[in-house]
Amino acid sequence: MSLISTLARLEAVSTGHAQPAATVRHRHLSERPLVFVPLTTAGEAGAPLGALVGTDRDAPRLLAVPQPRDRDLRFAFLAELADVVLPYMEAYGAEVEAAERTETDPESGKRVKVEVELCADAPQLIVPSRAGIDFVRLLGRSMRFRRTAEQDPETPYPAPARVPLLGRWLTHFGERARVPGSSLLLAATDVLARHWATGQSSLEDQHLGALLAWIDPPDGVSGADAARAAELARDAHGQLECPPAGPATDPAFDNKLLAPAIERHDRARTALAAAQDGLEADTRLGELTAAEREIRELVLSRTLPTWEKVWRGLDLLRALPEGAHVEERWTRDRWSFTGQRDRIAAGEPPQPRRDDAVTAAGKLAAREREQARLEAQEALDDPLVMAARRLSGEAFAGEVTDVVMAYSEGKRPSPRPLVTVRTQDRPHLGERAKVYRSLGGKPQAAEFVGREADDLFVLRIVDKMGRGKVPEAGSVPEKGDLLCFTTFEHEQRGGPKLPDPEATPWTHGGPPGEAVPEAADPLTAEDVL
Repeated sequence: MSLISTLARLEAVSTGHAQPAATVRHRHLSERPLVFVPLTTAGEAGAPLGALVGTDRDAPRLLAVPQPRDRDLRFAFLAELADVVLPYMEAYGAEVEAAERTETDPESGKRVKVEVELCADAPQLIVPSRAGIDFVRLLGRSMRFRRTAEQDPETPYPAPARVPLLGRWLTHFGERARVPGSSLLLAATDVLARHWATGQSSLEDQHLGALLAWIDPPDGVSGADAARAAELARDAHGQLECPPAGPATDPAFDNKLLAPAIERHDRARTALAAAQDGLEADTRLGELTAAEREIRELVLSRTLPTWEKVWRGLDLLRALPEGAHVEERWTRDRWSFTGQRDRIAAGEPPQPRRDDAVTAAGKLAAREREQARLEAQEALDDPLVMAARRLSGEAFAGEVTDVVMAYSEGKRPSPRPLVTVRTQDRPHLGERAKVYRSLGGKPQAAEFVGREADDLFVLRIVDKMGRGKVPEAGSVPEKGDLLCFTTFEHEQRGGPKLPDPEATPWTHGGPPGEAVPEAADPLTAEDVL
């Protein structure tokens, strides 16, 4: 945690109100996101109890599982979820635009630009908390290898037709959520906590009700009191007035309301199965329907408050202006979505249960690179984030007090102007250390020459001045300019080239294919968008 973040949390405790941790919004928000509020059964990982899902704030779709231990009812829940999620995905996959991508020519081995399709926009899935992202990933893993009756008529417990396809999409979104800066799958608590600092711990920030209580408390109530009420206040029946953001449920709800309702449902199912005649069957069916309705109402009572809080959080985030680099990161999300759409349409098998060594190393390197890029871009977009980097000695800002034109030595001298900057910051600069400033959206490098005084730093500009002997207009700072230089690079370089999968060393499992691979599910018509 940076010093700025610590000070903001202390200020939040002192004032009773969350403090801004950013001046702009650092994540993309779709105009039509799909909000998913899941609820799971206690004691059984991945067993869905119900959910609210949809893109219409005023008309969510309620899904419920009357008996979560019943495999058929769970598959029916997943089939309903697929009926909501897949059309939403398909709508974004249909509209495309022309784009250029650099690829390696298989014949010449050179990098060439080719024209390809890029989805004009991408879907966005929003869950209440980080635990919701884990549940999405778990659902994807549990569904993408399921067999359908059409694929294998002999398979026991066949899954509904489009459930494996939904699993592939949820797996992709779950994996993409691990990439820093991605916005395909967002947790409302993570995005809100990125933009506001509260007076509680980061773990407590995962309670959506408590987090919003700090950010937007009721009139006359401090954030601490409002958050305490959101976490602990109960009604006359002993139930939480602000249910947890899910997917876990409150034990008091499980024991006093849910368990008796499921028991009544089970008794009604047993009685219906044992009915002796049509009249009795009608009576028992009515009892079963009433029991199912009761469970649906219980699920709605736990998920609707969270649904409303997710949309309230989106309102607060939309009030912030979007950061300058947000659209660039969203374009990478669009490429990711387009690639998954193309892989499914081409009939490629589902994502493997376990990545091979080269793929895993590539993913890790990409995430590290994206993390460094995200931190740099957030600092460039946001003066408050840059202030934290300045306090840590990774950047400095000041006024240009002098500019002396100088040239490099050699047969063709190039401009190397010396710029003196007065600053009160204390950057960590060694001999000939590189620093960077943003010039027209591109980084311009300078070299630290030395100090003329404690607050005077002399820098040598080394690039982005054109190829002539006279620097291009605007490429060299002028006396009186206010500048900000960073010691970190603005654009991240690629790491070393990884070997081909066929060249995987034996220390990392050897080349793929030496072991007997798992058979992939065959392609069916339902797998294609």
